[in-house]
Amino acid sequence: MKKLLLPVLLLAGLRAAASTPPDTAGTAPAKPAPHAARRAGYPWYRPTHLALQTGGGLGMVAAGAGYEFSKTHLETDILIGYVPKYYAGSTLSLASLKFMYSPFHLPVGEKFQVVPLTVGAYFSYTHGTINDELKGQYASDYYWFSTDTRYGPLLGSRVTFLAPPVAATGQPRKVSVYYELGSNDLYLASYLNNRNGGLGFGQLLTLALGVKADF
Repeated sequence: MKKLLLPVLLLAGLRAAASTPPDTAGTAPAKPAPHAARRAGYPWYRPTHLALQTGGGLGMVAAGAGYEFSKTHLETDILIGYVPKYYAGSTLSLASLKFMYSPFHLPVGEKFQVVPLTVGAYFSYTHGTINDELKGQYASDYYWFSTDTRYGPLLGSRVTFLAPPVAATGQPRKVSVYYELGSNDLYLASYLNNRNGGLGFGQLLTLALGVKADF
């Protein structure tokens, strides 16, 4: 009887072990978060957004790419602009660098976000200006300012649409429309040196309208 009881107990124990699923809670690899997976899949130098704008002293049309830092409060854009010969006397191409800081991001419902204030500065270089076409046509001190480089302050605002996230990674996307008021070193110097009969305050400003989109 004892010899028969031992095999029965062994058989029952094997069946119980086979029917119990193994404990894999501590061994299963953790699934990476969508944001982390996206960061790991792209190099650090890959831009975060594309930009397209008109005006602002950076070209009749200007396009480029940019980066976001400090939880989207700080960003920089690199733009290439173009002005046709018909409007400038010569065909102009401009390379620009912008830095913008946005202290506030205000949600409006689930789909929109308002950035009421952006402040920053820009630097631009223009190739193709008329005054540089013929060497020696003007004395070296004829122009006291640079005809190629401009820099100045920027002030603006934007509205952002929170688009559906990327299906593969879950990474959120944004599409923003913005405006920027700006000026430059030449305008400001002309205004300060010619307050009587010089530039009016409204003539100091440039206006840019644009759109940015994550990609």
